[in-house]
Amino acid sequence: MRNPDKQLWSHLPAHYFEGLSSVTIAGLIFDCDGTLVDSERLAAGLLHHLLAEQQVQMPVDEVLRRFRGIPFAQFISELSALHPALNGTHLAHEFRCRSLPLLRDQVVEMPGAVAFVRETPLPICVASNGPRAKIETSLGAVGLLEVFGARIVSAYEVNAWKPSPRLIEHAAGVLGLPVTQCLLVDDSVPGVQAGISAGAQVAGYGDTDFSEFEGLANFHEVRNFGELESLVKRLS
Repeated sequence: MRNPDKQLWSHLPAHYFEGLSSVTIAGLIFDCDGTLVDSERLAAGLLHHLLAEQQVQMPVDEVLRRFRGIPFAQFISELSALHPALNGTHLAHEFRCRSLPLLRDQVVEMPGAVAFVRETPLPICVASNGPRAKIETSLGAVGLLEVFGARIVSAYEVNAWKPSPRLIEHAAGVLGLPVTQCLLVDDSVPGVQAGISAGAQVAGYGDTDFSEFEGLANFHEVRNFGELESLVKRLS
């Protein structure tokens, strides 16, 4: 395991670099897309189709790489800079209109997510860069909306998008916990950045390259919900 870039994370307390933190977690904060629900490739496929309608050819994998974990407005802005003829306003409108029915009809859980969320004894919250309608549609499609209830935080309502720590801090407040007693589970680099900057314990979920966080004591890489379950038992 390599040493972390301490200059990059110089604002963090020393224990972040000194082995496993002694903090005990008391609550869980979940990202939604790509963490609880397998929605990102669906969204990327739709965006690929909408771009093709405007004569912009971009493979699905490249679309996924570009928009994963960042604010949607930033994604549109970056695309518009690359393709000046692109009508970004129309693209955003069509995506919002078409994505909700697509998610409602086709989105599925990430393997093991529903059982884990339903069975965990810890209080839970969702903190997502997406708008509330998208979050609720996705969670409803896999049977998790009633489990989270009102404990959903949208970046559009907080006016703070990952990698800003404010979204995670707000989610901790919804749980009524200090952010240091929360474990954030997120599949994106901006999400992990947000959690670490907020001072939370962070589980980097899935197959994303999280190498820049290796060596930070409060970062833990988990490839699936089985590994997450083991981590939660160890930290709580």
